[in-house]
Amino acid sequence: MRFIFPIGLLLCFFLDGSVSSVFSDFLFSYPYSTVSHLVVLWMVLGVIQEGRNERVIPFTFFAVVIGIIFDSYYAGILGLFVFLFPIIIWVTRMLTKNFAANFLNSIMIFFIDIALLELLNYVAYSIVGVISVSFSDFVLHTLAPTLALNLVYFVILYLPISAIYDKYARLRS
Repeated sequence: MRFIFPIGLLLCFFLDGSVSSVFSDFLFSYPYSTVSHLVVLWMVLGVIQEGRNERVIPFTFFAVVIGIIFDSYYAGILGLFVFLFPIIIWVTRMLTKNFAANFLNSIMIFFIDIALLELLNYVAYSIVGVISVSFSDFVLHTLAPTLALNLVYFVILYLPISAIYDKYARLRS
C-alpha cells in the first residue's frame, strides 16, 4: 500500500483537474462553482481503511506533498492546501476513532471533511482578499454543489476503492 496509495493519490490529483476541465461548462456555470475533490476522497477512504486494517501509511506526509503540488498547480497561493490536507487527515482520524468503519459513517465523515475543507478554503481566501463573496452566497453557490458532486463520487467509488485497500491489505498479511 505504500506504493499504491501515492499512485492513487496522483491519479486522483490529475483526475480532479481533468474532470474540472472537461466538465467546466457544467461545474462552473454562473453563479455556481462546483469543486471536484477526488484527492480528498482517496485520502479519507485511506484513513478510514487504515483504521480497519491496521496499515501504516504516512498519510500526513502524503497530504503535505500533495498539498504542495496542489497549491503550485491549481490554487496559485502556495501554502493553503499544504495545511488544509493534513487538517483533513487529522479530522478524519479523530472521527474514525469514534465511529465504526461502515458506509454510512464513512459518508458522514467524508461530508464533514469536504464541508470543513471548503469552509477553511473560503475563510483563507476571504482573509487574503482573493474572494469577496458573502457567506450565504458561498454556501448556496459553492458549498452545496461541491458537497453534492463529491457525495456522488463517494457513493460511486466507495466499494471499488475499499476493494483496492482490502486486496492489498490481504496481500500484505
